[in-house]
Amino acid sequence: MKLWQKDKDSLKEVTRFTVGTDREMDLHLAPFDVLGSIAHIKMLESIHLLSKEELSLLTKELQTIYQNIDKGDFKIEIDVEDIHSQVESLLTQKLGDIGKKIHSGRSRNDQVLLAIKLFTRHEIKELVREVDNLFQLLINKSEEHKEKLLPGYTHLQLAMPSSFGLWFGAYAESLVDDLITLEAAYRIVNKNPLGSAAGYGSSFPLNRTMTTELLGFDDLNYNVVYAQMGRGKTEKIVAQASSNMASTLAKLAMDACLFLNQNFAFISFPDELTTGSSIMPHKKNPDVFELIRGKCNSLQALATEITLLTTNLPSGYHRDLQLLKEKLFPAFQTLKDCLQMTHLMLSNIEVKDSILTDEKYKYLFSVEEVNKLVLSGVPFRDAYKKIGQEIEMGKFDYTPKVNHTHEGSIGNLCNAEITQNFKAIVSKFNFEKVEVAIESLLKQKTE
Repeated sequence: MKLWQKDKDSLKEVTRFTVGTDREMDLHLAPFDVLGSIAHIKMLESIHLLSKEELSLLTKELQTIYQNIDKGDFKIEIDVEDIHSQVESLLTQKLGDIGKKIHSGRSRNDQVLLAIKLFTRHEIKELVREVDNLFQLLINKSEEHKEKLLPGYTHLQLAMPSSFGLWFGAYAESLVDDLITLEAAYRIVNKNPLGSAAGYGSSFPLNRTMTTELLGFDDLNYNVVYAQMGRGKTEKIVAQASSNMASTLAKLAMDACLFLNQNFAFISFPDELTTGSSIMPHKKNPDVFELIRGKCNSLQALATEITLLTTNLPSGYHRDLQLLKEKLFPAFQTLKDCLQMTHLMLSNIEVKDSILTDEKYKYLFSVEEVNKLVLSGVPFRDAYKKIGQEIEMGKFDYTPKVNHTHEGSIGNLCNAEITQNFKAIVSKFNFEKVEVAIESLLKQKTE
């Protein structure tokens, strides 16, 4: 059954090609399609397109469908085109002609767009939760290991002393900036497209402000043409924000692979978190981090894929947009998996102490010795030349200690300030507003 079908069905080859993976992707949208429908029928009743009794019957059945989805007792039947048709079919089977009234005042275009926005909003919430978990771990590890020095590198050459406090804290602060971009994307996602219909509005006196409030949106996509133009654009913006997070994880994973290498040997992990070799019994391979790196590098290409899929499309809906679902939807789970696995690995990381006491790291302290001379009154260029000559002549002497006190340095990590910034960004999402709205839709009285 197809919502648009009149008297003739498409050729089966056309149906197979045009549906593609859409049925599989639609299962992600199932609960959100139902939520959108509950809000929509409540609005229809308010403008007298449904009676109070019809609203009650439809709401009760939609809530039951939602519960079945939540329990995993839901499927799209083989002869049904998509999730939207399946829900309408279930309502019609149970309520007859009343079920057919649910589509009044909307098109499948704005119905799909709404479900995608609700789904994306939910997935962003899940991402923020995983980022929060990883952020707290990074800050804790930064504090735990802040006294342990670590070589710092530029051009992969020994540069200056760093610390595990700085290393863990750097990735924590990176997540703060990642969340800033994700929160900006969330503000774009959290606008209501329902009521834009096929992209040109409706002759019904729809109350779009009402559905906006019922679904916990912050605002409307006001212009109905732009509401449809937002499809593709919204996904790209979310993908770009997600790619920032993926970039942070990929860089951390690469660091971990290097640091685990025997020539570095700065960190280690329990055997059960690494893998071995089929012929080399000594191997402890960082496969988890290598896969995180690979998956996150792939995620960074997603925004470009979406850009190319939507390039040069004129305004209005086009079937090309269907392909966005199979690109974006699995990406959310991939990114969540990478966040969770990074958390698992770092929860069990073993950090080596006294790394910089090794003679091979002595030149890391050259800048420290230059600065000591400057503090004693020697001009910087003269101090730099003196220490450089001592290094060339093999006479360089140093003290393997650092005394960095400025903001964000080894001795002053500013983790409290970084944490404060993180909390401030998280609070801007205001997920509580959405939770209250959804809970109200699912619990509203049906008698």
